[in-house]
Amino acid sequence: MSLNISAWSIRHPLPSVVFSIILLALGWISFTKLAVTRLPSADIPVISVAVSQFGAAPAELEAQVTKTIEDGVSGVEGVRHIASSITDGLSVTTIQFALETNTDRALNDIKDAVTRVRANLPQNVNEPLIQRVDVIGLPIVTYAAISPGKTPEQLSYFVDDVVKRALQGVRGVAQVERIGGVEREILVSLDPDRLQAAGLTALDVSRRLRGTNVDLAGGRAEIGKNDQAIRTLAGAKTLQDLAGTMISLPAGGELRLDDLGTVTDTIADRRTFARFNGEPVVALGIKRSKGASDVVVAAAVEKRIEALKAAYPDVDLKLIDTSVDFTKGNYEAAISTLFEGAILAVIVVFLFLRDIRATIIAAISLPLSIFPAFWAMDMLGFSLNLVSFLAITLSTGILVDDAIVEIENIVRHMRMGKSPYRAALEAADEIGLAVIAISLTIIAIFAPASFMSGIAGQFFKQFGITVSVQVFFSLLAARFVTPVLAAYFLKHHDHEDPPPGRVLRNYTRLVTWSVKHYILTVIFGFAVFAASIWSIHLLPQGFLPAQDTARSLLAMELPPGSQLAYTEKVTEDIVARLRKRPEVKSVFVDGGHVPPGTYEVRRAALIINYTPKGDRKITQRELELAIGKELESVPDIRYWFLDENGLRAISLVVTGSDSNIVANVASELANQMKRIPLIANVISETALDRPELRIQPRADLAARLGVSTESLSETIRVATIGDVGPALAKFDAGDRQVPIRVQLEDTARGDLRVLEQLRVPIGGGRGGVPLSVVADVKLDQGPTSINRYDRERQATVAADLVGTAALGDALKAIYELPVMKSLPKNVRVNQSGDAESLNELSAGFATAISAGLMMVYAVLVLLFGTFLQPITILFSLPLSIGGAIMALLLTGKQLTTPVWIGILMLMGIVTKNAIMLVEFAIESIRAGMARDVAIIDAGQKRARPIVMTTIAMAAGMVPSALAFGAGGEFRSPMALAVIGGLIFSTVLSLIFVPAMFLLMDDVGNFFARLGRKVISSNAEHDDEPPAVEHKQAT
Repeated sequence: MSLNISAWSIRHPLPSVVFSIILLALGWISFTKLAVTRLPSADIPVISVAVSQFGAAPAELEAQVTKTIEDGVSGVEGVRHIASSITDGLSVTTIQFALETNTDRALNDIKDAVTRVRANLPQNVNEPLIQRVDVIGLPIVTYAAISPGKTPEQLSYFVDDVVKRALQGVRGVAQVERIGGVEREILVSLDPDRLQAAGLTALDVSRRLRGTNVDLAGGRAEIGKNDQAIRTLAGAKTLQDLAGTMISLPAGGELRLDDLGTVTDTIADRRTFARFNGEPVVALGIKRSKGASDVVVAAAVEKRIEALKAAYPDVDLKLIDTSVDFTKGNYEAAISTLFEGAILAVIVVFLFLRDIRATIIAAISLPLSIFPAFWAMDMLGFSLNLVSFLAITLSTGILVDDAIVEIENIVRHMRMGKSPYRAALEAADEIGLAVIAISLTIIAIFAPASFMSGIAGQFFKQFGITVSVQVFFSLLAARFVTPVLAAYFLKHHDHEDPPPGRVLRNYTRLVTWSVKHYILTVIFGFAVFAASIWSIHLLPQGFLPAQDTARSLLAMELPPGSQLAYTEKVTEDIVARLRKRPEVKSVFVDGGHVPPGTYEVRRAALIINYTPKGDRKITQRELELAIGKELESVPDIRYWFLDENGLRAISLVVTGSDSNIVANVASELANQMKRIPLIANVISETALDRPELRIQPRADLAARLGVSTESLSETIRVATIGDVGPALAKFDAGDRQVPIRVQLEDTARGDLRVLEQLRVPIGGGRGGVPLSVVADVKLDQGPTSINRYDRERQATVAADLVGTAALGDALKAIYELPVMKSLPKNVRVNQSGDAESLNELSAGFATAISAGLMMVYAVLVLLFGTFLQPITILFSLPLSIGGAIMALLLTGKQLTTPVWIGILMLMGIVTKNAIMLVEFAIESIRAGMARDVAIIDAGQKRARPIVMTTIAMAAGMVPSALAFGAGGEFRSPMALAVIGGLIFSTVLSLIFVPAMFLLMDDVGNFFARLGRKVISSNAEHDDEPPAVEHKQAT
């Protein structure tokens, strides 16, 4: 059939031309619509369950809330990991599902599970908030709002009310969060002495305010034959009215609110802050939704910001941080690399063919293969990212390859004196099987890899499918379009077949020797094969290569009990040190928060922007190590660098049922890891204890007086920090409701004796007694936060890699430590982040490559109609690995995900050489040529197109290998692996494949002789008429 397609298209060129134009148009439209992101979207279904209980300590929340939620959701189908983070008043349980789980179904299943256990939660917790986590990583852009004419409170409200509302309507924006700023509130600071004299508690005052200072609906009346709505309006309109609110006393009578303390319009206690280059700002972080394009979202946000600046000229909205520049730079670098690679490949074609028309035909095949791939990517929901661009760039050589094979064969036929039309018809028929075999083997090797599971699978999926689609369209172009163009566009002039050059003559002598001594050659080939497989262990392993994004994320924490003011002071000092470095362009501080979602006043995240990598003498990794050494002199801080997803380079999770044992193992593991030279800044992220004031009720006396633990706790809580958020009274400020917080004045809250004298209500409304009468008050310590992983207590031990150290080597060294070999019972150490993905990659790749080779073998058996000669072709595959490893060792690269993808790509490409040799030899033998002569002749005839396609492919990948532009660190290892493997396997396959061909032919002949002895000779008469058989039987 392959033969008829080309002949048909040559005789009927119009359908091919129309089909090509349609595909080009579809591809261009899709290209303009494709999202631009940094990496493939690993759309892991994640559901979070947040339960808040105002004022509750982590220990109580864990026992009463978190464990109940975890037990409830653990039975849901598809759950992979359950992680919980418990801080003051908030328990957040994050449920991660298997990659293939439907997110909406997962959300409904979790909602059902939480509903079933809701009755087991404490009654005074807020309703659990269950939501799908659609946010990807960290903010892609951060803006600062600056307005000299506004107070911090006014500016914060402007950001919340105007800017956030405007930006949340932008398509592709998942979340807009305000960083820093303040909240307005009405503060009622009570005098404890006056309060005691009036026989009131802070809780009484807060409740009376909530019951009186409010506007409510009051029913409906029918007066004068009309319906009237009844409203009860008792809310204070001004601060003076609120201060004059009458508070009823337990013993009768009333007092004005301002007689019990002071009423002020102020701001709430700050728990976060934001600074840009040392200056306080109110910032906005914009996060994109899953599947949205970084570049498109950032551009749409910028457009909306410009509109806001025009509408509100008194507020300046300034871009202070962006991660989109790297994504945009990578996109531009990939496009230029694609063009450079294509041009180099076409130049190589011209240098070999010396025919401008033939070169143009080869060049035309490129857009015919690339543009339809964009259409397929759009249909499959892929984005233009480092991986898909890599697929397009590196397959440039493959795409020219099919066209080269066709054209070179046509030109060879023209040199025999045939017209271009006749040459195109005959040459396309002759080479058809080889071209189809080459393309189908490449598709067969990539197809299984496209279905790998896990995060690593997302990289292979986009790469594999993109390459497969391109190769398929390249095959269509080679079969439909190239022969048509050659038939009608090539000029007929006298082509003389040049005599063999010196290189070809030497090659002929070498291949003749290898054919004569083919057993020896094959043995040597197997030795090279074994060495190639073994050489993989020489390379250090990692998950993703370190990239220079000109941007670092530094997280830091201070000792437990540190206040926000101290965090501000320490970060100011660090920023001042960093800004002295010439490489540092700007520093943005997000105080009170560390990605991915930890909120504590003693923590802060610093986003450091550097000058472009081309303007610096040292790399980003070296800069981070230098900054780390400088921070060692800052007292009482822990610090670490995070990647774009808020994760550390090495992260090991220690889990167990006993928190003390877990903490001890984590601490010992951290101490032993510090001795490993490959890693630095090892931190055991166990929850540190903080100072606490513990109130222990005297059970017998409290029971006699009717004092419940709940009323005791509530009285203390409202006196010190005010009531629970939703329970606060509200002040109508016209455009919004401002919370009214009632609590003791600051001096009283810091005095232990005053707290001990707080009155606790006695049951039955019989007044109150001092706290010290019914409870013991003492100082102690308790956990600041609690982390759990898969329903057990968790402690994370994390570290950074030193210089160019590889993740695989570091993990190997960690697992050799004594503590890892003698773990206590029921204590486990799990890998997370990149380490977990590296394990998935190793396991998944072995399966994918095995399945791919089986599919290649199946395809070749079907095409060649024999079981043995495809083994000759598969023999050439491992030969390429040695070349790839050699290229990586020489350039000092690691065995990372892009290299594995490159090796997979090599598996598909290098079969080409063997297929061309074997197919030509088989055809010659069928024509009556002796097998030794046939295989030598195949080597002579096919050497030129084999070498030409190899050099064209290598040339197409040179710009990627040079690692210019953003994202070059990701593209370079793969391109180097492919170039090294390609050149090495081409040289070896031209020598070893002919020898292997003869060996397989011998094996085939042996089995044929054996078969003739085993199989009955009567079998060959089976097709004769029954009458003859009947006669023989009689």
